[in-house]
Amino acid sequence: MAVGALLLAACAGLVVYGVLDTQEKNAEPKRPTASVTYEVSGEGTADLTYQARSESGTAVVARRVSLPWTKTVRVPLGKPPLVTITLDAEGGQVRCSLAVRGRHVQTATAYGSYGRATCQGELPAPEDTTDTVAPEQGES
Repeated sequence: MAVGALLLAACAGLVVYGVLDTQEKNAEPKRPTASVTYEVSGEGTADLTYQARSESGTAVVARRVSLPWTKTVRVPLGKPPLVTITLDAEGGQVRCSLAVRGRHVQTATAYGSYGRATCQGELPAPEDTTDTVAPEQGES
């Protein structure tokens, strides 16, 4: 009976290990990111939409944000960093700016009732190193 219990415990351990090991293999690898700083200047409030660390490409939506506003986030390479401003009925004038890795990329201005502006940049696609093969010594 002790041998049966030992075999049952060993089988249970292998099953648990297999489940945990499978979950790790199925997990997507983390994509490299770049630092992006969004800045919205002006007075009052605005609705903002911006790209942050999201593998699915979904954006973050922030309603009635008090201005001025600045946010630095990590954006996956290959995803376009962007911030969109939407003013309410009272309007006004606000400006967005976008910097990638500390370097200014774009500025835009929204003004008037329900004014809108978008600042967008480009990030390089992540390098795919899975298919690269080093040549054998002596090959050219």
